[in-house]
Amino acid sequence: MPTKYPLPAWIQEPQAPKGPYSQQKALEDVKGIAYALHLFLASHMLESEEYCIKSDPKKERLYFATGYGLIQCVKGFMSFEDQDLLAAITSVKQGNAVAQQHRKRNAALPTRLVGLVIGSLNTSGVGFYKSMSAVERHAELVYAESLFEKALVGIAYSGDWLAFIKEALNMRTAFNIYRQLGKFLEEADAAAQAAGKGPEDKSIDVHLRSGVYLGVGMSHLILSMLPSKLLTLVELFGYKGDRHIGLNTLYRAGGWTAESSEPAVTSEHEGVRRTICDMALIIFHLVLSAFTFEGVDMGMAEKIINYNINRYPNGVFFLFAQGRLKLCRGQPADALQYYQRAMDVQDQYRNLHHIMFWEMAVSNLALWDIPTSLECWRHLNAEATWSKATYAYGTAVCLLEVGGEKDKEEAKVLLRKVPELRQRIAGKSIPLEKFVARKVRKFEEQGDRLCLPTLELSYYFLGIAHAPRVVIETKMLPQIESMLAKLSEHSSDPSKYYNGKGFWDDLCLSRFLEGLCLRYLAYPDPDAVADPTSPPQDAECAAAEARALAAFQVVLDHASQIQYDHFLLYYTHFELGRLKACKGDKEGAKQHLELIQTGKPLEVAPASRKGKYSMENALHVKTHAALEALANDRRL
Repeated sequence: MPTKYPLPAWIQEPQAPKGPYSQQKALEDVKGIAYALHLFLASHMLESEEYCIKSDPKKERLYFATGYGLIQCVKGFMSFEDQDLLAAITSVKQGNAVAQQHRKRNAALPTRLVGLVIGSLNTSGVGFYKSMSAVERHAELVYAESLFEKALVGIAYSGDWLAFIKEALNMRTAFNIYRQLGKFLEEADAAAQAAGKGPEDKSIDVHLRSGVYLGVGMSHLILSMLPSKLLTLVELFGYKGDRHIGLNTLYRAGGWTAESSEPAVTSEHEGVRRTICDMALIIFHLVLSAFTFEGVDMGMAEKIINYNINRYPNGVFFLFAQGRLKLCRGQPADALQYYQRAMDVQDQYRNLHHIMFWEMAVSNLALWDIPTSLECWRHLNAEATWSKATYAYGTAVCLLEVGGEKDKEEAKVLLRKVPELRQRIAGKSIPLEKFVARKVRKFEEQGDRLCLPTLELSYYFLGIAHAPRVVIETKMLPQIESMLAKLSEHSSDPSKYYNGKGFWDDLCLSRFLEGLCLRYLAYPDPDAVADPTSPPQDAECAAAEARALAAFQVVLDHASQIQYDHFLLYYTHFELGRLKACKGDKEGAKQHLELIQTGKPLEVAPASRKGKYSMENALHVKTHAALEALANDRRL
């Protein structure tokens, strides 16, 4: 179905190349694949697919075969259905085979061995890339891209460790190609500068250049995001990720600088992958910032979004980005408007609506509008396939919060379905699904009861961090205070609290959430936009800080009595470390964060916990990022 919104006037279909296709003419298709990309980003997804098929019915053209494969990858990841992932793998393999046909053939093994001694033979390294034609260099780039795509989709589809190892090797090959192409560009540009021909080698086309920037930048970012234990293993093979090199390389594709609100590279002189570089930067600043601190720059993200939304005013991806930016700035009500607009502009890819429903569910949690959040979870539970267990749990806890008898009965039915809805990726459980399954077990063992489950879920999705101050004060904290009042009635004899089940777990969870809410009153998220009508007073912030410290201390004091929620001890150390960092106690913050980083059990009786605590890997990633930010004097 064609979209109801017209294309921007500047997007025009180029003239098709004349004559039969040959490998030497491969680069004539760059304008065509750029047009297909513009269609896709302007929310004309089906038209983009149709144009790729029409332009390359035999799937033999370098850029159209791989471009079509990329579209199928996006569809596969949006749905996570086996048939879509399998279709993506098939298309990517075809694109990879086409790229292989266009690549420069390696010299025979004896020649390559001699080439290690006699560099002028150009059988390896940068010399090998210098000896290639322009088409062959593009084929190397496209080959690396298709390997990378195939690795990601293969890991998602296969669900076992053997496939993971195989695809990890493919990713290693792709990173090697990106690294060599990056060195080739550096040497070519250095030679041009030495010859007085400018800062860049003009003989290298902008389309190759933007692709190398994308590959080199992404590989650095990915490696820099790895947990410390895995990073140590990767570094043994000679791979290192420098986040700032990665970000600066991606910025170069568009000519973005901190000093200017406009990019130095205009649309007339951009490479075909420039917009993908922009999207990678947006994802880092707005999505991956949930797990890291170093390099995150909301101001930079806003500039990139504004530029692209002017180009693609009905572009679903950039409308989503605008909404995400508002949410990160503590303006969930404004975010909802952009998410709704993103749903309105296209109905070709229904799975994109699911992403918006997720974001709207979280935004409504940040506003503590539970009924509206519930409706979003219902949509996800009925239609989306990414994590059925999480959608069912989100729906159920909102029903419990709403509180009617009919709602509670529906919640019970949903919660009992959660364990059977869990999925596996690369043979491993999804951490969030494991967490909600444990919560279901706790619900059943406590006689169909959970303490503050909606607020707890909101914490994991940063709903509390992104909540407006007034919502925390007037809606979230009263919920917690009501629970604490109920608990205080049994403080002298916890055995009378629900037949002796869950008193200390509920007390520690309530105090943890209380400390968290008070921490954001004392020290709002550094990216949040303050409400000018009710600025916080110093005395209020100081009181909130003192109460937050006291609340977290209660969790630490009673952690040994926790029966189910062992993760609370570790997450309390993390949040207490962040709070101490905010108040300037760098050594105190470091002490709490390093306790987590050791990986050692912190419980008095470690045997009381079986296996890992909930969301352990996610916390290690966040803790590693927090320690790094602390060392660089960044706000946590």
